[in-house]
Amino acid sequence: MMRSSLFLALAIATGSIASLASADATAQTAQAVRATAEASMVLTGNIDVAADGSVSNLVLDQREVLTSSIASFVDGTIRSWRFEPTLRDGAPVPVHAPLRVRLLGKPSGDGGMQVRMSSVDFTQYNDTATDTVTRNRMTPPRYPEAAFRGGAQGDVLLLVRVARDGTVADVVAEQVNMGVVAPERTMQQLRELFAKASITAARKWTFAPPTTGENKDRADWTIRVPVSYTLGKDLKSRPEAYGTWRAFIPGPRQSAPWRQDDAQQAGSDLLPAGGVYMVDGVNRGLRLLTPLSKD
Repeated sequence: MMRSSLFLALAIATGSIASLASADATAQTAQAVRATAEASMVLTGNIDVAADGSVSNLVLDQREVLTSSIASFVDGTIRSWRFEPTLRDGAPVPVHAPLRVRLLGKPSGDGGMQVRMSSVDFTQYNDTATDTVTRNRMTPPRYPEAAFRGGAQGDVLLLVRVARDGTVADVVAEQVNMGVVAPERTMQQLRELFAKASITAARKWTFAPPTTGENKDRADWTIRVPVSYTLGKDLKSRPEAYGTWRAFIPGPRQSAPWRQDDAQQAGSDLLPAGGVYMVDGVNRGLRLLTPLSKD
């Protein structure tokens, strides 16, 4: 069991969003949201996977700022992983890849906290790739004024349908994950603000369709684009330092109406900002065989 001031992040977030709550919002509704919330810590680094799918090396970024209990938990968990061997010309080869993991924590009855690993991602965006959709012109969305004034932060995951000419044929907000705790009605209002701002900007984006590979002749392509709304350090809600806990309340998922199958993908909440990631076709990441949860 790990001990930490886990929910300090949640307390700060709750206070920063108070100005957005309506006058008749009760403390009980905020308390209900807080009871289901978890704190999140996202760690990054690099991983080496041997030809047989075992982990041969792990390097965590800024390991020195992590508590010994967190570092030991992550190190012990990851080094026990097994991957599907990566083939090149039909033969298994070792792989070096970026690593992003999300830890979630909840307070335990003895004053400590229970920590689990909820998602992992090994994706790397390559702006020069020709066998996948890449970015062309992507003007960032404006921060919604009401959310900005209230100190609200969140992350939007967009599903974008890219037409043959590289324009956006359709777009939906697949999920909006919040970094604040507030009454559910306020949370929903914030999710809608962030989603609307992201979709409005995305409709004007353009992309470079693939010109090589098995997906170049498709009628259209579906991609994921992560959009992060984070306030600057000069405002009352400053970005959290690496290796610290922050509030994390995942929003409901929405499917893309132009797809008959579900586009859900493990680790999609960790996709690096600034990139675009094809839902179909090219898979540039490692495939983890070990379940993250032992439940």
